[in-house]
Amino acid sequence: MRSEAYIAIENYLSTNSSKQAKRLKADMMQNNQNLALSMDEHEEVADEYKRVKIWWAFGKNVSKTPTFSFNPVADEKRYYKLTFHKKNRDLIMGDYLNYVLKEGNAIKIRNRQRKLYINNGAKWSHVVFEHPATFETLAMDPHKKNEIVEDLMTFSKGEEFYERIGRAWKRGYLLYGPPGTGKSTMIAAMANLLKYDIYDLELTAVIEDIDCSRDLTGKRKKKQDNSDDSNMTDEEKKNSTMNMLASEGQDTSSNPSKVTLSGLQNFIDGLWSACGGERLIVFTTNHVDKLDPALIQRGRMDKHVELSYCGFEAFKILARNYLKIDSHPLYPKIQKLLSEKNITPDVAENLKPKTASADVSTSLQDLVLALKLVNQEVEQK
Repeated sequence: MRSEAYIAIENYLSTNSSKQAKRLKADMMQNNQNLALSMDEHEEVADEYKRVKIWWAFGKNVSKTPTFSFNPVADEKRYYKLTFHKKNRDLIMGDYLNYVLKEGNAIKIRNRQRKLYINNGAKWSHVVFEHPATFETLAMDPHKKNEIVEDLMTFSKGEEFYERIGRAWKRGYLLYGPPGTGKSTMIAAMANLLKYDIYDLELTAVIEDIDCSRDLTGKRKKKQDNSDDSNMTDEEKKNSTMNMLASEGQDTSSNPSKVTLSGLQNFIDGLWSACGGERLIVFTTNHVDKLDPALIQRGRMDKHVELSYCGFEAFKILARNYLKIDSHPLYPKIQKLLSEKNITPDVAENLKPKTASADVSTSLQDLVLALKLVNQEVEQK
C-alpha cells in the first residue's frame, strides 16, 4: 500500500512542481476530468515556510532482488527527499511537516470524486455525486443566500474554534417550506460549496421527510392496552415501521423496528456526533409545525431556513439562468403577479423554451399567462 504521508506530500508539492520542475509526470485524477502533475525523477523544487527555504527532491530505488511481480512499479520504491539547514531542524520537523501533511490532505479532499451515499437498511452504497446546483444559480432572496453562504464558510473554517470551546465540529440546518421550493437543491448547493459528500438517511423505507412519521412528532400518543393493528391500512403500517435507532439501555424488544425520538436526538448531539470530523446535519420538512420542538431546538438544528414560493428576486435569478437577461418590459407585470398570491406554478418550468424557435418574450408571456391562471384558481377556491 502507498504511504499516506507520501500521498499527502505529493499533493502538497503538485503546485510547486508544475511551476518549477523541468520534467513532469501526469496522472489522471479520480474524477477522470483533470490531470494531476508531479515532478519526475531527479527533479527538485523549492518551498518556503516562515521565511525558511526548503528543497524537495523526487527519487526512486529499484529493487535488485528478482520478484515474480507482473507490475514493474511494484519493484520501485519512490520517495521525496527533504533538505534544509540544520539550524531550522526544530521548525521543519515540527510545524512545517505538520503543515505539509494537513495541506496535502486538504488538497486530496478537494480533488477527490465526491459521492452520494444511500442506506438500504443493511449497508451503505454510493453513486458519484455530480449535481450541478450552486449558490450562484440557486433562486432565492440574495440577502438570505449570502447569509447562508457566510454561515457555511464560517463553519467549514471553524475547526480550531470548535476544539477550543470543547464542542463537536457539527452544525444543524432545518430546511422547511412547501413541496417544490428547492430544499433538495439547497442541500446539493451546500455540498458543492463545501466539497462534502452527502449521506442520505431515510428513516423509513417509504417516507421522505421526518415529519411524516407519527412516532417522531410532538403528539406522543399513549399506547392503548388493547391496541390492535388489524384494522390499519397498508400505508399506516408502512408509516409505523421505522429503521432501528435506539439509545443505550432502551427497551425496544416490544417494537424493535421503531425509531425513538430520544435515540434520534442522541445520534444528533450525543457522543457519536463528534466522530468523523466536521459534518452538517440537515433536516427537510414540508410541515415544520408537526415536528417535536425538542428535535429542532437551537443547538440541534442551529439554523432554520424557510424556503417559500418563488418571489421576484428569485425570479430574476431564474431569468438570468434560463434566458440570460437582467431586465425586460414584462418584469413589472411579473413582479405584481408574483406578489398577489402565496402560491405559484413552477416558474422555472415556464421559462424553458417550448419550441426551438421560442424567444425571450415568448417565454415570459407564457409565464405571465400561467401566473394569471393560478391566481384565478386560488380566487375561485
